[in-house]
Amino acid sequence: MATPRVIATDLDGTLLRSDSTLSDRTRKALRITRAAGVRVVAATARPARVIEDLFGSEDLIDLALCGNGAVRYEVGSHQILITHPLREEVTRQVMAEVSRLVPGAGFAVETGHHALFEPGYRYRPTLDSDRVPVATLAELVADPLVKIMVWLPDQDPDAAWERLRPGLDQLVECTWSTERAPLEIAAPGVSKAAALATLCQDWTVDPAEVIAFGDGPNDLPMLAWAGTPYAVANAHAAVLAATPNHTAGNDEDGVARVLEELFA
Repeated sequence: MATPRVIATDLDGTLLRSDSTLSDRTRKALRITRAAGVRVVAATARPARVIEDLFGSEDLIDLALCGNGAVRYEVGSHQILITHPLREEVTRQVMAEVSRLVPGAGFAVETGHHALFEPGYRYRPTLDSDRVPVATLAELVADPLVKIMVWLPDQDPDAAWERLRPGLDQLVECTWSTERAPLEIAAPGVSKAAALATLCQDWTVDPAEVIAFGDGPNDLPMLAWAGTPYAVANAHAAVLAATPNHTAGNDEDGVARVLEELFA
């Protein structure tokens, strides 16, 4: 393994414990990693506005790739850059196709600054209080957006995307973070892997110099791109099968254990 210059990690189910907090052990491991001159990047489906809530005022990470890679968040300056916006006409087409093929689906959208959701969207994430209810689907349509979130009545994202793929696969990127999670639909080319690759190119960092951690299907491209990928023990079965290196689960500080071995 090349000497690591960048650590990229998913948050929910990977770096964060199941209660969406950072353990003291993980905080210490991030400190020693950055003290060693290694950059730390959070790669998450979460919006940029929750990063400060998760990490506090301490400089534990260098940068966050949010919205599954559609947004770059500069921690020091608090700058939010939507790198791959989802346009209004695409949003309308996606909502129409989902409504036709997945009856009972509910919708929410992420603008980069807050989330909007209509009455049929029943998923309630933790930590994000900046969520605005609207009465109709038409009120969700804006330009630009970061992503569309689709709550599924049967909570089966694999089956839903199989129905939607023929009509939407060439139009958008679709992923989900866990087996029963909402679909997350973004502009073409959006992924944690693509955003991380662009960032590392800016930093003149080779993939061989990157260690990545993840647990969900939306982490698979990033894990495939990084020179040294790790799946936490609680990861989705497909992630465990595709990733050669495993560490302890998120509630057992699996990421911290690897960082301690490398940098302590």
